[in-house]
This record gives sequence, C-alpha cells and structure tokens, in this order.
Amino acid sequence: MKQSESKNQDLFLVIDMQNVYTAGQEWACEGIETASASIQRILKSNAPQKIIFTQYLAADHPEGVWVEYNQVNAAVNADPWLNEMMPEFLPWTKTCPVYSKNVYSSFAIPEVVVAAKKADRIVISGVVAECCVLSTVFAAIDAGCKVIYLTDAVAGLTKDSKKEAEKIVSYFAPLHTECMTTGEYLKQQ
Repeated sequence: MKQSESKNQDLFLVIDMQNVYTAGQEWACEGIETASASIQRILKSNAPQKIIFTQYLAADHPEGVWVEYNQVNAAVNADPWLNEMMPEFLPWTKTCPVYSKNVYSSFAIPEVVVAAKKADRIVISGVVAECCVLSTVFAAIDAGCKVIYLTDAVAGLTKDSKKEAEKIVSYFAPLHTECMTTGEYLKQQ
C-alpha cells in the first residue's frame, strides 16, 4: 500500500451478542453460531480500527409499548446470565467499549453515534436481524453513514426472516449500504 493510500476507517459494531440469543434460549436466533464465528474472525483480523459492542438491557422506567414489552419479557430481563455477552466475546469486551441500550437501535447510544460519524463506514454484525440490527441500519442511514452489512455475521429469528431483513438492507445499495460476507470484507482490508 502506498503511503498516500489509506484503507477505510471502519467502525465495527457488534450488536447484542448476548447469551439469551444462543441455541435453546427464549430469544434464540438461527445461525447464531455462524454469526459468532464470523464476528470473531473480524475481531481476530485486527481489520477494524474501532470496535463497539452493544447490549440490550431493559429500561428501569420504560415508556409506551416498552412497558408491555418488558412485562412480557420480565423473566429474561431479570436473568443476569441471559443478559451477559456470549463467553467468546468476553476477552474483547475487556478492551473494547460495551454500551447498553433499552430500545432496538444502537444509535440510541450517544457514544455509538459519535463514533459512527467519525468513521468512513459502519460495519454491522450481531442480532437480531429483524429488529435491533435493522433498526440500527436505518438509524445509521438517517445519520448519513455508509453501512457495510455482513450477511454471515448477522443472525435472525429464522433463516427466512433474516433473509428478508437482508433484502430490505440491500434496497439501499449502493449509496447507503453494501451487503457482503466476512470473507469479502476482509479481502478489502
């Protein structure tokens, strides 16, 4: 790489990779193992300059429909282990920031917005494709950010609904979004 060339300054956003989304749990996502392996591959590559983890934690004083949402999911919300990050990510959460949110979008977190606006691109991974991930993608687009959606680093409720979310994200290409695999992303680095 020539001195005058520079690679993209990416923010790698790892959305809500918590125990509650693993196999056998109430909010289990199909393909979580594949998404986890892809995320770890990116983390081990040292490709992204900035990494942020987010986690969903219920609000102490929710508003509107979130009151009912938290009542329906009270058992999940009250279990500390379900709300913890998956064990394979704990080494990275010791050195990378982990921010909590109590809504779907990670852009509800001011620190995420600040980091995103400083980055050339936001590289999206995590769960749940159909809500937290999709909501974050829309907020990132609205904030003027270029989104890289890693198709194999995102898990959803079902394979079909994950594919539907991916299709929605693809409608914003090529200006706002670009869908690619982890391998395709790493080849760019």
